Order: sequence, then C-alpha cells, then structure tokens
Amino acid sequence: MKLQKLYSKVRQALDDYNMITENDKIAIGVSGGKDSLTLLYALSGIRSFYPVPFELVAIAVDLGYEDFDLSPVKTLCDELSVEFYVVKTDIGRISLEKSKNQASPCSWCAKLRKGALNDFALSVGCNKVAYAHHMDDIIETMFLSLLYEGQFYSFAPVTQLDSSGLAIIRPLMYVGESDVKGFKNKYNLPVCKNPCPYDGHTRREYVKQLVRQLNMENPGVKKRLFSAIQNGNIDDWVKCTKPSDAS
Repeated sequence: MKLQKLYSKVRQALDDYNMITENDKIAIGVSGGKDSLTLLYALSGIRSFYPVPFELVAIAVDLGYEDFDLSPVKTLCDELSVEFYVVKTDIGRISLEKSKNQASPCSWCAKLRKGALNDFALSVGCNKVAYAHHMDDIIETMFLSLLYEGQFYSFAPVTQLDSSGLAIIRPLMYVGESDVKGFKNKYNLPVCKNPCPYDGHTRREYVKQLVRQLNMENPGVKKRLFSAIQNGNIDDWVKCTKPSDAS
C-alpha cells in the first residue's frame, strides 16, 4: 500500500467519526509492531495538512522482557518529528503471576498495558490516545464476542473513558491487515520482534485463522462482515453528521 492510500483511508476514518478536533494532543500507543508503526507514519504525515492543528507523541510500554530493543522506533520517531517516550514496567511478570490458574495471561497483560499507556498519556498532557486496531482486528473482536460471550459487539471507532476523561481513537479502522503488511514492506518499517512467549498462541490467533479461511472460501466476506458491524446498531458506531450533510 502506498503512502497516499494510507493517508486517504485514515483521513476518511478521522472525518467519519470526528476523531480529531482542534489542538488535541494525541498519544500513539507504539508497541514496535507493524500496526502501530503504520499508524505513527500515517498520523505524523496527516498532521502537516489536516484542517485543524494537533500534537502527537508516541508512547511505548516496556513489559519488562529481556532483549526488547526499541531504539529503531526511537530513530523513526526522530525522523518523523514525534516525541517518543518509553514507560518501564514489570507487566509481563505481573501478568504471569496473576494468571497462574488461567490458560494465558493475555487479558491481564492487555488491561495493565492499556492502563500504563493511558496513565502516562495523561501525565504528559494528552487528551486522546490512538490505538492501532485495523479492520481485521475489529472483525476478529466481533467473532471473539460472538463465540465466547454470545454477544454481537466490537470496539468502537471512538471510546470515551469516563474515569480519566481520555478518548480512545482508532484511525486504522478502514485499513486491512494485508494493507498494513504491504505498507510495512514497501517502506521498510523497523518492526521489533514481540518478545512475549504467548505471541501467536491465543484465542485471537485462532479467530484470525478462522476469518482468513472464511475469506479464502468466500472472497470479499471480510468487507461484508465489517459492513455488518457498521450497520449493526452497536453503540458509538454512528458516523458524525457534518453541517453540510444535514442541509
């Protein structure tokens, strides 16, 4: 995927759901993976021509695993003129301890990681946090909800956190994972290997393979599934109506 196509898809999401307003200070949660680095690239570029000014910072939460080198991400942030922070934690160890009687520590880890990211974002004056969830993530979350909770649900484009006042935005919602992979390869993004011992061994990975198989057997099914989510009366999935649209 070329840079202009990435800009176009992200800009559409920003506009459809009013994700950015004037003088926002937005923290991008950067893991070192392809998704978050693609989001970093997109928002840092769009910042230069977006109709209203906004600030960006990048925040990585270090889970405490050995040999996790984020220096290539720091270099990329410097090139893109985005301030970069690393939050040191022991979340990896804590998650393993808290989940001794569970199949995996992933739910604990995700909760603690998001908490650390959001708390640090608030401490540096951010009012929004951008998560790098793409279209496939949204579809997979819907399947996880259906299969394991019996609900039709997926996370929203914009989520207001009442407890902190932060807003969570998901600008990659119109970008498919295959596009992210193509962008990573085309622009040689400095992806860092995930040191987590549970990487690739989760329910989400199972659902990812399930959706991939469905799409192979029924070409275009992912787009139809995404449309079902958009049109499924899920809370906070209503597109913004601009004054020009209502007239």
